[in-house]
Amino acid sequence: MTEQYVLDLQEVDETQVAVVGGKGAHLGELSRIEGIRVPAGFCVTTEAFRRIVAETSSLDDQLDRLSRSAPDDREGIRARSARIRRTIEEVAVPEELAAAISRALGRHGEQAAYAVRSSATAEDLPTASFAGQQDTYLNVMGVTAVLQHVSRCWASLFTERAVAYRQRNGIDHRTVHMAVVVQRMVFPHAAGVLFTADPVTGNRKVASVDAGFGLGEALVSGLVNPDVFKVRDGEIVSKVIAAKQRAVHALPAGGTREVAVDAQRQEQPALTDAQAVRLAEVGRRIEAHFGRPQDIEWCLVDDGFQIVQSRPITTLFPVPESDDQENHVYVSVGHQQMMTDAMKPLGLSMWQLTAMAPMHAAGGRLFVDVARRLASPASRAGLLDLMGKGDPLVRDALETVLAQDGFVPSLPDAGPGGLPGRGAADPIETDPAVVTELIERSRTSIAALEHDIRSRTGPALFDFLLEAFEEHKRVLSDPLSIQAIMAGMEATWWLNDQLREWLGEKNTADTLTLSAPDNITSEMGLALLDVADVIRPHPDVVAFLEDVQDEGFLDELAKLTGGAEARDAIEAYLDRYGMRCVGEIDITRPRWRERPSTLVPVILDNVRLFEPGAAERRFEQGRRKAREKEQDVLARLRALPDGDRKADETKRMIDRVRTFIGYREYPKYGIIARYFVYKTALMEEAERLVQAGVLPEPEDSFYLTFQEFHDVARSHQVDQRLVQRRKDAFRSYERLTPPRVLTSDGEAVTGAYRRDDVPPGALTGLPVSAGTVEGRARVILDMAEADLEAGDILVTTFTDPSWSPLFVGIAGLVTEVGGQMTHGAVIAREYGLPAVVGVDRATRLIEDGRRIRVHGTDGYVEILS
Repeated sequence: MTEQYVLDLQEVDETQVAVVGGKGAHLGELSRIEGIRVPAGFCVTTEAFRRIVAETSSLDDQLDRLSRSAPDDREGIRARSARIRRTIEEVAVPEELAAAISRALGRHGEQAAYAVRSSATAEDLPTASFAGQQDTYLNVMGVTAVLQHVSRCWASLFTERAVAYRQRNGIDHRTVHMAVVVQRMVFPHAAGVLFTADPVTGNRKVASVDAGFGLGEALVSGLVNPDVFKVRDGEIVSKVIAAKQRAVHALPAGGTREVAVDAQRQEQPALTDAQAVRLAEVGRRIEAHFGRPQDIEWCLVDDGFQIVQSRPITTLFPVPESDDQENHVYVSVGHQQMMTDAMKPLGLSMWQLTAMAPMHAAGGRLFVDVARRLASPASRAGLLDLMGKGDPLVRDALETVLAQDGFVPSLPDAGPGGLPGRGAADPIETDPAVVTELIERSRTSIAALEHDIRSRTGPALFDFLLEAFEEHKRVLSDPLSIQAIMAGMEATWWLNDQLREWLGEKNTADTLTLSAPDNITSEMGLALLDVADVIRPHPDVVAFLEDVQDEGFLDELAKLTGGAEARDAIEAYLDRYGMRCVGEIDITRPRWRERPSTLVPVILDNVRLFEPGAAERRFEQGRRKAREKEQDVLARLRALPDGDRKADETKRMIDRVRTFIGYREYPKYGIIARYFVYKTALMEEAERLVQAGVLPEPEDSFYLTFQEFHDVARSHQVDQRLVQRRKDAFRSYERLTPPRVLTSDGEAVTGAYRRDDVPPGALTGLPVSAGTVEGRARVILDMAEADLEAGDILVTTFTDPSWSPLFVGIAGLVTEVGGQMTHGAVIAREYGLPAVVGVDRATRLIEDGRRIRVHGTDGYVEILS
């Protein structure tokens, strides 16, 4: 029985993570790859760790207290984890376990030097690397010292850093166990880290080698700057040789020490070019075996490489799968749709089935491949123009890719697929009846969908939905609808361009479009002010709403004085807008109708911050400002040479923009209204499958694609392991930041603003709504946690239409994602809020509560003292 505590590395493979931890499993698997040298050794299994924990009665209570710690209670976590470490280190290693380790040392050389390294069961996994979370001890000599360091490795499962990491990632401390790897020590001439994909750009074809003298600890601990070699296709494409002043060497009696490197050696390369290329080839062999890019620790001994660790690189954004060898250029759909969060598989597949262009999924996000449109000079200019108007960073990123020799070939004309181009639609008459007709068409189509879907269940529901998706796409591609959208956008661009040229004014259209009619998204924000007007006179209702805990509150509300009117007002709002929510393009996100408590904080803010009748006053105020601006602009134009012509053309464009710009928001409203009908039917189907014992939870259906869900409805069988893998993958995707542009080589291209008109220290972005405002920054990542005061400036990652109820109570807007015609920009202009979007890392660079100045006309944000 004692042998279960120790396994030789040669006996281990990557299926044994539960027994030998992530590092041990990887090392065992590595040692099986032909031509890969791994220092010999053994693993002390998790069974040994479990026995120590089970036999130490005080640990149970200590683990309970640790689990109850709040993630932000750093002092409490530090004290509790230190106590657990002390307890584990002080436990005597049981005799039979000590004997098993001693026998293993005898096989590998009892007097030899060893590296003793922790190997947790939640370490070096495809979705969580845990790099550096636990401990490694080098040059350990003798049985007593090895046993002592095995205990230290067990204890290192509870370093403050490891505990905080698990709590942040929702991992139960009791589910993670510690194995220990004990390997023969190697004494290298040079050591370092090899990434089989460039860790900075993500390019999968570029390997990056970090190298230094002596043991790799000097690099890993940040003691020295490494030499860096970049290798592509068997050639060094760049190298930087650092001055390596220090190195870590092993001591004859055990342990290590830091030493100075001779002055004449400091700037010599730690590897020759040929060795760096050979190491990259070793890395490619390891990568091919594991099937994903690897972060590899290596040692150079007598001109041969030994591998002491390999783990997946978990920070790379995945690349969409392709069935050809051609180069692809993917543009993020999320940056266009104002939803850069990860989507669940059902959400991804539903958007793919209802979208107008082919979409590729990767990392829980969607991308459109524009390579063919970039390859054709005719379509390239239009695409870059469209991208630049929406988001200059996307345009710059695409131009960066185009500048790479040969990545995008030149073709005679564009193929199918890609984004709709600008100016494709013929112009239409400036007639408000066009918008009225389009809205009525949409309502009629949705009413027919609601009627026809009612009787469908099981496989018949999915067959019906596939037909409904075709109607969905037909409505989206309605030529009249596209003409109306383009008319509003073209008129906006015309006004901004011409009035800047003629009058020297920037972004004049921002004022001219205030309170434009038929804007469903801005109406949604104002309508919640009307709900607040119903609630404000009733103190009992306000007090009740301040303490709402669950989603059944609407029924309880009716029992209070004024509560029935309040409930009716909220219900009427939900009837019109309840299909909306943050991240609404993902059908799996909870809608306001499903989770009405989301709206309660915003309603309460409206009760507190506004007087009765605020919605009508704000709309009229905007309309008046727009009318005054129109009169001012026309009067100034008439005073210019050829002024009557300029004024007449401008008047036609003002009428055009006010007729059509509000409709820009309606098609998205129609999409989301249809989505809620689809979702309601699908969730009823999921409930039926739960009742039949097929699905454990209705929400498990979110981790299936639409086609897989269809198959489950037909077969009444589900692969629960697939669902679990998808849940794990989704959690890992949530931590990733999607790039605006991604190439098939894996290179994430962010783009840059090429501007010299921004003051030093200011944050650059895209000006989307004119004006300048100064106020307190409120950094809000979750709309439900918004706590705003009058005059606050909202700073967030992105805003989709669901955020518009917050817009009525703020003075300005800053987002990380967005463009001229995205929803946040449109609504900011509607409400006259100075706004700057596309500000890289705004939520990290701007501190919550700090005073900032938003320059919505010029496109930058100043952080004030």
